[in-house]
Amino acid sequence: MKNILIYYPFTIATNPKSGSAIRPVEMIKAFDAYAQKYGVELVVISGSTNERRVLWNKFLQDKKLEHTLFCYSENQTIPLWLTDAGHIPKDWKIDKQVFQMLKKHEVPTGVFYRDVYWKFDELYSLRGIKKFIMQSIYKMEEKFYGKYVHTVFLPSDAMGKYVNINASKMALPPGGRFADIKTNSDNIKKPFKGIYVGGINNDDYGLPTLVDAYALLNKDDVLGNLVIVCREDEYNDLTSLEKEKLNKSYIEVKHVSGTELQKLYEEVDFAFIPRKRSVYNDFAVPIKLVEYLTAGLPIIATNCSAQEDFIGSGPYGVLTGDDAGSLVEGMQAIQPKFAEYKQNIQQTFLQKHAWNERAEQAAHALIGGNQ
Repeated sequence: MKNILIYYPFTIATNPKSGSAIRPVEMIKAFDAYAQKYGVELVVISGSTNERRVLWNKFLQDKKLEHTLFCYSENQTIPLWLTDAGHIPKDWKIDKQVFQMLKKHEVPTGVFYRDVYWKFDELYSLRGIKKFIMQSIYKMEEKFYGKYVHTVFLPSDAMGKYVNINASKMALPPGGRFADIKTNSDNIKKPFKGIYVGGINNDDYGLPTLVDAYALLNKDDVLGNLVIVCREDEYNDLTSLEKEKLNKSYIEVKHVSGTELQKLYEEVDFAFIPRKRSVYNDFAVPIKLVEYLTAGLPIIATNCSAQEDFIGSGPYGVLTGDDAGSLVEGMQAIQPKFAEYKQNIQQTFLQKHAWNERAEQAAHALIGGNQ
């Protein structure tokens, strides 16, 4: 029986919450649906280096490699050789042997290359000799993938020029889960209610600018409310002055997740991604973008290039500048087109951007129409 191999050089999270943990799980589900659709077997090899060794040896013993259509892999935000506990691999050779054998048997292999934050001094926290060593290992990883992979999948096309891997490159941004997209109403409330979910400990995320925008919007009368969902420890770490700025009648701060967060999505009108524009943010595609759209929420986002392309593909919301005045204009501009954006999300978002569609796109890049 023909098979598809997923090779993850890391342990899969059992309760994924971050974007980097959610994606591997969702892609397994998506490739499982793909395998069932085309009548092939899905084989997943993951875990520590020792665990991967056991699974790989069984894969070879069962003579499955001769029937492998393609391999999909992902890296982590640390090089693939350092994903064992304590970042010390128990089996140094397993990853090289896997990729060597795949190439020897002419199995088209694609890897999702997650991040290049280590190339930006303002983002990479290591300094001195540690920084030099780690950046050297990251560069080795780029060369490694360039030697063995057919296609490098990226969060966005814009990231491609920062990835020094000698292979075909293709955008494979995060996807949405297949579900009934729930909507509270096609009519926007008065005052409207927006939601921001994410970090509050970094101005780069844009929350301070969003709070300033609401102060500007509501200076004479309350025209809009804002719900901020963040980690409780991040809120507790705020200064008294920062907490005071959030202590407004039109701002609620909540610490929820899971089903409670899903219920909250049904109570609001739209969502915000107010990231500050930067070279890095221009090619980043936050997982919250597809989470908001899966919840049926139009989005007001700053015009960082990759998220601008994604939202504009619907369109699914309004793009603005990254200053308070522009965000206010975005809140005003979304109102007359609110029902149109909701309809676009209902009609085209999952058809274009579901995780299942990402698996189809990856497979097509690796093997075309051949099953």
